Amino acid sequence: MANPVLSREWGEKETAESAPIAASPAAEPMELGGTIGKAGILLFIVVAFAAWGWTLVEPGAGWPPWLIVALLGALIIGIAGVFLPKLAWLIGPVYSAAQGVVVGGISHVYNDAFSGIVLQAILATATIFLVMLVLFATRTIRVTERTRGVIIGATIGIALFYVGSILLALIGVSIPLVWDTGVLGIGFSALVIIVAAFNLMLDFDLIERGIAGGAPKYMEWYAAWSLMITIIWLYLEMLRLLGKVRS
Repeated sequence: MANPVLSREWGEKETAESAPIAASPAAEPMELGGTIGKAGILLFIVVAFAAWGWTLVEPGAGWPPWLIVALLGALIIGIAGVFLPKLAWLIGPVYSAAQGVVVGGISHVYNDAFSGIVLQAILATATIFLVMLVLFATRTIRVTERTRGVIIGATIGIALFYVGSILLALIGVSIPLVWDTGVLGIGFSALVIIVAAFNLMLDFDLIERGIAGGAPKYMEWYAAWSLMITIIWLYLEMLRLLGKVRS
């Protein structure tokens, strides 16, 4: 998921639509292999803790209260990471562990309600990831400054909406668009999935520009963590959409 702080900071230095992210000559540069490896580590952490989170949910018991607490904790960690990119080596694994527990718990609840929905959501998420990667690699869709601005703006708007929804849920107020299984609810979830999918484009662009510009080594962790945030978000939204459709 794109970092609006870093995007703005680097955008001021750019003279082209996809200018490289520059680093000091003395810094050890960011590399593709290192970024992929770190993304693999974070994915492993997510899956491992998701398996644990799955076991914490009693079959048929519904939504456990600790899910909201864990989700808020992961959100706070994520916000901190936006402003502390150099600590991504620490924040990335901690966030992945916390969010993994959330993913496992939510997946179990959905699977209890709709058998097989977790596998469907995983396959759909993987498919979208591959499609967006191909579209980016072939330059079928190009990431421009205007594209970044629109996607980041839409992402911030959705994030604020969800934060408000979580806070209202704590006092027993439900937002219809989040859980509604009607046309509006399904349409809202589809829109969020589109925004999440385009965040993958920003993640790919961040990695490409970082490598091209010789960005510092810590950006491998940051880019991998950013990619993991988007994948988790896309998976959870896909789970929500499939749940609404199957309802």
